[in-house]
Amino acid sequence: MKIWLDDLRPAPWGYESARSVNEAKTLIREAERNGIEIEVLDLDHDLGDFANQGGDAIKLLDWLAERETFYPVEIHTANPVGRANMESVLARYWGEEYW
Repeated sequence: MKIWLDDLRPAPWGYESARSVNEAKTLIREAERNGIEIEVLDLDHDLGDFANQGGDAIKLLDWLAERETFYPVEIHTANPVGRANMESVLARYWGEEYW
């Protein structure tokens, strides 16, 4: 499964769409329960009106790190500060070799 987390942009073909961190968590839990491989999480940072449903996408990375579930991650945000913050979390918990 490929998960696209973005409040505005439509998911590319082949991706499951989530608008909020909570929706993304639900998709991840369902995939794990059903033995479905998570191929990639493709994340925006700023989730606009959906940020009240779990925060911005960096909160998803925090949750994954707490659980020690280090799925592959791509970042498609246009926010340079948000990108840098997310990359910092990835480097710290997913490892420098991730980059």
